[in-house]
Amino acid sequence: MTEYIPIEPRRLPEPMAMLLLLKPITWFPPMWAFLCGIVSSGASVTGHWVLIIMGLVLAGPIVCGMSQAANDWCDRHVDAINEPDRPIPSGRIPGKWGLWIAWAMSALSLLVGYQLGPWGFAATIFGVLAAWAYSAEPLRLKISGWWGPGLVGLCYEGLPWFTGAAVLSAGAPDWRIILLAGLYALGAHGIMTLNDFKATEGDRQLGINSLPVTLGSDRAARLACWIMGVPQGIIIALLIFWDRPVFAGIIAALLAAQFWAMRVMLTDPKARAPWYNATGVSMYVSGMMISAIALRGLL
Repeated sequence: MTEYIPIEPRRLPEPMAMLLLLKPITWFPPMWAFLCGIVSSGASVTGHWVLIIMGLVLAGPIVCGMSQAANDWCDRHVDAINEPDRPIPSGRIPGKWGLWIAWAMSALSLLVGYQLGPWGFAATIFGVLAAWAYSAEPLRLKISGWWGPGLVGLCYEGLPWFTGAAVLSAGAPDWRIILLAGLYALGAHGIMTLNDFKATEGDRQLGINSLPVTLGSDRAARLACWIMGVPQGIIIALLIFWDRPVFAGIIAALLAAQFWAMRVMLTDPKARAPWYNATGVSMYVSGMMISAIALRGLL
């Protein structure tokens, strides 16, 4: 009989697991929103490439990566139920390494954010605090199906857009930029709600009151569709009012295509939410850049 030799737990994190902890796939939305801010500001990019690249890296790999590490550490018990193969519950990132990585990334966020001037630094401070407020006790805003997705939507879409515009123009953005960034951040609440469908069972067991848990799949999905659709309708109306009918028409066409995707998704919200995230959400973020270009010609 072969003698059983127990496997000793890891002492150091697995390099690939550390990359997975930072979830590179989540970096795109804030980086895209930061680019939207740059475009919408109307400022020339000439001579600002170092600042732009620094801001993109800050918005994506550093701040967003930090928020993912903090969330995975604070959610390690939930992930043990929903996704036991994730880096922390699987043991590939052992002990308190997940927490230490999140702390180190927070410090790096502030260090890099300081290089972007007062507006960029203030936005970075807000982003770091929001990440911990979302995931960690005693606030742990993610347990609310209203505050949690709202905060994530703000930090994924609104805050980077504002930061990109503020950093490049070296001042407070025009009120129209802030308004459209805020509307897209509001709509992102619906995107985050759909993202909660994958963790419904673990959320229910551990008292996280996401909208799919509190309202049920069908009602939560329908509400998410309204939350995504209404702000875009307001943006279309604003662009028409600001004499940008062509841009308004393009966004209206994208919204119509999203309505089709929503109808498909609503036939089985829990199963089709990931499909919608790959189709409807792509059209949503495309509309963001169209709006940014419209603002650039307006300001």
